[in-house]
Amino acid sequence: MGKPLSLRGWIVHALFLLAAFGGGLLLFLSRVGAQPAPPPRPAKIGVGLHAASASAPASPASASLAASASAPPPPSVDPAPSASAPTPLDLAVVGPKGGVPVQPEGHYRSPFANPKWGPPTKVQVGTLMQAVRNYDIKLGTFEADFHLGLWSETAMPPMDLTFPNGKVDTKEVLADKPTFKLYRIVGTFHAPPDLRKYPFDAQELQVEIEEDSSGFDVVRFQPSQEHTNLDSDFGVIGWDVIYVEARSLAHYYPDRFVGDDLYYSKYILRIGIERFGTAAIFTVYVPAIVIVLIALFGMWVPPDEMEVRANAGPPMLAAAVLFHFSLMQSLPATPYLTKADKLMLGVYVSLLLGIASTWLFFVFDTKHWRRLFRVARATVPPLTAGVLAVAILA
Repeated sequence: MGKPLSLRGWIVHALFLLAAFGGGLLLFLSRVGAQPAPPPRPAKIGVGLHAASASAPASPASASLAASASAPPPPSVDPAPSASAPTPLDLAVVGPKGGVPVQPEGHYRSPFANPKWGPPTKVQVGTLMQAVRNYDIKLGTFEADFHLGLWSETAMPPMDLTFPNGKVDTKEVLADKPTFKLYRIVGTFHAPPDLRKYPFDAQELQVEIEEDSSGFDVVRFQPSQEHTNLDSDFGVIGWDVIYVEARSLAHYYPDRFVGDDLYYSKYILRIGIERFGTAAIFTVYVPAIVIVLIALFGMWVPPDEMEVRANAGPPMLAAAVLFHFSLMQSLPATPYLTKADKLMLGVYVSLLLGIASTWLFFVFDTKHWRRLFRVARATVPPLTAGVLAVAILA
């Protein structure tokens, strides 16, 4: 004959269930209902993807010799323009009804285009990433310390380099010649994470560099893959580096004014990193599976110890909610479920199977308990294994 659950046991049991279900519901509502963060900039349209340069000047000295032997820049180019030199905006003309001035010549009508420049200057870009520090996946920020080299066959126009996805803290000029420039830059950059595969996720850290003072008709960046490298002791704590590459594209702004048709050259350095698999397994999957296994031990508690059996599931459900909450604390809110969220959903369903099998003892008469005990012990563990398998593979 089974021992009925005392009133105190019923109250404790109900409180555990309410707390666990309420906490789990809040977690999933906060996860699924999160809105994606607005993009840091307007949509970008890539209209040109340049291949890597096959060759580069052997040294700054040879670059200078090549520059001196090459033809002089177009007549409108002044490596050191005076304050009174006309700008592209000065060359634009205003229509009879006023409004935004346009360039009367050239391919672009934007007043910031420079039809007098001639062929665009092709600037080779090389980078040496020395260090990435303080990568915060919750904020999507990291600190980058790198060398940036620019070189060209003819004199470069005056350039105002900007970093659309970050802020430069220090910029040290190591070389500033008409055909060769070298900087050491330290800054903080933003790279929104993709957490769909968390904790087996791979992230991409980007450094974007754009020339805003001259358009695509004046200067065009061309990445040199041969001179895109990581320092010999480069590493990101807690992550494995899987690739480094660079590309350039033409950035088109959605029209800011009438006739805003000018593209701007953009260079993007991309570093791919992925989380160590062993750490992911032991910090996420092992604790979740252990919680389910402990709850499954209640399947072997006989009906004579009904109070012990009834208290096996709810504490583990509360532990699962707390564990899930601790995982969420290190991640930003996302509008989708990560692999860890799907795993925890499987854990919740598995625990509920065990709790439901225990509650059936209070529905049926005690004369059916022995048979119910055998059926629950034979069905709940296989169902639990199936649910967890689906949650892990989802």
